[in-house]
Amino acid sequence: MTKTRLFKQWQKVSFLLFALLMIHLIPAHYSVAQPVASDTTQLHTEAMIIVQKFSGALKPQLKKALQTGGPLQAIEICATRAPNIARTLSHETGWEVKRVSLKPRHQEAQPDTWETKVLQTFNQRQQTGEVAAEINFSELVNGRYRFMQAQGVEPLCLTCHGQQLAKEVEKTLKEYYPNDQATGYSLGQIRGAFSLTKQL
Repeated sequence: MTKTRLFKQWQKVSFLLFALLMIHLIPAHYSVAQPVASDTTQLHTEAMIIVQKFSGALKPQLKKALQTGGPLQAIEICATRAPNIARTLSHETGWEVKRVSLKPRHQEAQPDTWETKVLQTFNQRQQTGEVAAEINFSELVNGRYRFMQAQGVEPLCLTCHGQQLAKEVEKTLKEYYPNDQATGYSLGQIRGAFSLTKQL
């Protein structure tokens, strides 16, 4: 076999080895370069933990206020402590944390368009038999992960959100919330939701 033929065969083998190497390397290279989808399962878990912290911080304070100072003190607690809890959780977690309602008690609880649609869906789900505690929804919206957890009417809530309120409760609500709409509820209804947003 001449040197020329050996050289040509060596070129072919080298080319084949190079081609095989590139076939293995190129997919790996491009897979790294592709954008990685957000782990929505992890985000959902984070959101649920924040909701539990919010509820876990507010409920004991309301119960204690009702036991020691009655509904008027509970209204004061809800008016002052709930916004503070939301701000603290937002600062600590990097999420935007708030509560919204189709019948808001104050301006900060006014839902945006997306939240309004979700709340309407929550009402429909509750009317078909779902329990408020099990009703939530999440979605990726314009580079943000948005999550809402329904907030149902519990016995504790009826004192200040129910259909029949004591005169002093109505008076105090008007003092704290001049534009209050958050009354007339019955047990188990959806009176609002925790709304969380995280920029991705």
